Formats: sequence, structure tokens, C-alpha cells
Amino acid sequence: MVSDRHGRRSSAATRPEDRWIQAQRRPTRRPSHPAGGAAMKRGARALLLGAAGACAACALIYELALVALGGVLVGSSVTQTSLVVSLFVFALGLGALAAKPLLSRPLGAFVVIETGVAVAGGFSVLVCYAAFAYAGIYTPAVVLMSLVCGTLVGAELPLLMELLQRVRRQAAARAVADLTAADYIGALVGGLAFPFVLLPLLGQLRGALAAGLLNLVCAAVIVLVVFRGDLSRRHRGGAIAVLTLGAVAVGAGLGYAGRFEVSARQQLYDDPIVVSERTPYQEIDITESATFSGTKDVRLFLNGDLQLSSRDEYRYHEALVHPAIGAATAGAGPGTRARGPRRVLVLGGGDGMAVREILRHPGVERVQLVDLDPAMTRLARRDPRLRRLNHGALDDRRVTVANADAFTWIRKLDGADARSWDVIVLDFPDPDDQGLARLYSAELYGMVRTRALAPGGVMVVQSGSPYFAPDAFWSVGRTLELAGWRGRPYHVDVPTFGDWGFWLAAPAAVRRSPPPLTLAGAPRGLRFLTPDVLRAAATFAPDRGPRDVRPTTLDRPAILDYTRKGWADY
Repeated sequence: MVSDRHGRRSSAATRPEDRWIQAQRRPTRRPSHPAGGAAMKRGARALLLGAAGACAACALIYELALVALGGVLVGSSVTQTSLVVSLFVFALGLGALAAKPLLSRPLGAFVVIETGVAVAGGFSVLVCYAAFAYAGIYTPAVVLMSLVCGTLVGAELPLLMELLQRVRRQAAARAVADLTAADYIGALVGGLAFPFVLLPLLGQLRGALAAGLLNLVCAAVIVLVVFRGDLSRRHRGGAIAVLTLGAVAVGAGLGYAGRFEVSARQQLYDDPIVVSERTPYQEIDITESATFSGTKDVRLFLNGDLQLSSRDEYRYHEALVHPAIGAATAGAGPGTRARGPRRVLVLGGGDGMAVREILRHPGVERVQLVDLDPAMTRLARRDPRLRRLNHGALDDRRVTVANADAFTWIRKLDGADARSWDVIVLDFPDPDDQGLARLYSAELYGMVRTRALAPGGVMVVQSGSPYFAPDAFWSVGRTLELAGWRGRPYHVDVPTFGDWGFWLAAPAAVRRSPPPLTLAGAPRGLRFLTPDVLRAAATFAPDRGPRDVRPTTLDRPAILDYTRKGWADY
């Protein structure tokens, strides 16, 4: 036992702990609000925690924006999510360690770090887009920006913790609980704001830059409001100068983003862009150029992938639609034998070209089109180029358009539309991301067979290129077999696409063999397809014949890997 100078006795074994507690209680600097009392401190803590939540929201917005951009540009949503998230989280740890030497001067360090977050995070999408469009690289750029943004964001939390303790000292565990609660609430707000507010209203480029401005506002509130009494006039002026420079940079980015996006997008195409629209679901571009004959070549792109060219789209759409209607007409079932199919369901095909071919059959009484993106079907109705190509098909009185996810629409199908469609056309884009791969799954094909197809009906599936992606093409056949269909493959030459293939299928339970390839009931004036061409379409060269491949399910989307690998080789 030892005595202090007043004669009080204490245990030497506990004295270090007592000293630590006293050190936590002892003010180490001039209090920020000497006259404000407890109420002012509570207000300062609330502002500080609110700013911390806003910073967390911004950080998640940067992360989601990079993930979304990768899904649009390179089409691999799962890979891009894993790459960005893992690098971002790793960099958070690096940033937290790097912030330790800065804790002695947290206010000045926070101004610099937060300005860096605003500029790096705000410009992250623009930098990656520019690298992809102008330099032809994407992955190195997204790796760099994920590491830079993650490191800067990771330095925020230790600095915020130190600032929180300087407002009012409290046990470390309680301070951590308060700060992490604000951080997680902010992450929730950012995670919801990006897809439902920023992306529809501002897009990816401007959305990230807007988050950068919010970062600067948070820094200004913390430094110039919460800790206004802790800075000398010179340091306050320096903080204002740094934040102003950051605001000017981010503001200039917002002003230039529109022109940059147009310029960068044009770099991806050979022909001038005449229509460009970014929707919550995809990026739609239409280009137009004069050919040597003087006619206009109109091309439609979704997320940078060519969907059709006016020079030869008729080859694709004639091959997609007329063999299926011919099979139904030729005797796929007694209910369709006399007049051909009366009710046709189209999943995908929002450009209206497949509907145009269907309406050439006079016996068709109703066509139901289900396409996810209302912007696509609106363009198909209003854009003069697309409308000229599809002959105004979506405005025909026999056509009904539903803007919905095809998988969900089929799953909820009931009432008079259940099991009522004589021909079902699946006209989806190639499955180069997880969302599209589910539309080529055994689960979807099974629901189409049991919920939508009328007795004796047939289905046709756009199946990609048996030349460029043969494993993906034959995987469609294996998937149909798994889902209870008997399928017949065929392929035609579409010069813009190359060798392109389809599967015609009927339920295995009612047919011993696949449906026939025939043009029974076909309208006059087909520009490409003839009985001879269709017979030849059923022949495959030995190097592109059937393969031992896996089917696609929701759990194991084999077609996704087959598609990526096939096209990567070319």
C-alpha cells in the first residue's frame, strides 16, 4: 500500500487502471463548447453521428456504382460484384491502419481525407468508363479505383472516432457502438438511394459525383460547425480552401459528365449514335449510318451488345418466328391444325420485330409481349427508325404489352392466360450475365411448359451462335431436355451476327420426337426463309455438332460460363 500527499491509501496493483481512468476524464485540450453545456454537446454528437452516417452512405454508393458499371460494360455481374466488394473491403483495412499517425491532428486530416474521398469516389465511375471506352481496358481501372476509394474511406472511421471522443469522452465500447450504428444506418440509406433515386434520376456518372458533393458537405459541417471553436483563423481558412477546391473539381465533373458520356459512348461504336438512353435496366443505343447503296443501316444495341441491324434483321426474325408457327400449324395439336395458332406469347423482343413477323399470319388473334424495360417498348413505338422496321407492330389492336420480368410474369401466370398460348417465342439477349442466364434456365423452361403452353403448343428459343459459342448453344438443348421438352436445333446465316441458332421444342410427355421444321401456313413474301433453306438449317458441321455439356439451372448457370468462354475466344 502507498499513500498520496493527502494521506489517502491506495493499492499499487490498481493504480495503473486508476491513472488510465483519470486520463480519459482529464481534458486534453480546450473544450469545443465551453459555454454550451450538455445540450450543446448532445447536438454536436448528433451532427457528428449524422455526418458519419452520410459518409457511410456515400461510400456504399461508390461501391454500388462501380459494381453497376461493370455489369453494364463487361456483363459479368457476379464477377464484378466480387471484385469490387472484396477489394473495397480489403482497402478499408489498409485505410484504417494508415489513419493511425493522423489521429494527433484529426480535424486537418479529416478535411484532407474527406476531400480525397469526394474527388476519388465522385470520379471513380468516370475514370473506369474512360479507361474502357478510350483505352480498351476496364479491370485494371476498377481495381485501382476500388483500392483508392476503399483506402480513403477506411481512414474516415478512426478519425471520426477520435473526433467523437473529443466532443465527449465515453467508454470505447460505447463510442464504437454509436459510431458503427450510424455507419450501418447510413449504409442502408445509401444502398436504397442508389438504385431507387440516384440511378433513375442522375445515372451512374452523375450519381457518384453527387455523392462526392455530399462528402464535402459532411466535412464542412464537422469542421466548420461542430468544431468551429477548435480552429484558428488560419487553419479555418485552409480547411475552407481545401473543401472549395474539392467542390470545384466535383462540380466541374457534374457539368462535364453529360458531354463526356456522349463522347465516351460514341467511342464504342463505328456509326453515329442517334438515340441513347440509360434506363434502370440497361443502356439503349441506336446508331445510323449510310451504306454504299445509300440506304440507312440502323443498329440497336443493349448494354453495348448488338441486337439487330436493319440490313439483315429480317433473316433472324423470319427464322425465329415462322418455323414455330409452321410446326404448330402442321399438326402440333388438334386445336391448332385448322387455322394455325391463334394466341402467341413473346418473352423479350421489346423491339417489336418478332411481333411484326407473327402478325403476318392472319389466323393470329392475340399476341402478348412481355419485356422488362418500358423504355425499350416505348422506343419501339415512337422512334421513327424502329417503327419503320417493325411496321408499328406494337400498336396493332391484337397486341398487348406488359413491361415485367419474364421469369416473374410466367411464375404468376393464372386465370384465362394460363396454359393458353399456342406458340411461345423466347427472344432474350445472349446470357452474358447472371440476370439473363436465369432466362435460359430449366426452371423457366419448366414453368413455360406447365403454366403457359396450350395443349399441342410449341416453343422456340433464341440460342446464340453455334459457331462462336457452341457449348452455350448445345447447353440450351440439354436444359430443354431437363425441363421436359423435346427440342430440334437449327441455324441460319445472319451476316451481322454470323452463324446463329435456335431450338424448336414441344413437351416430351406428348411427343415422341421433336416438332418438325416446316413453313406450313407461312405468309407470302418472306425475304430469306424457304423450305430448302429451312431443311439445310437442320444440318450441323462435325466441328459444331452436339457436345457433352451441362444444362443450366438457377443454382448452376452453366450457359453463362459457356457464353463468356465462347465469345472470349473470338
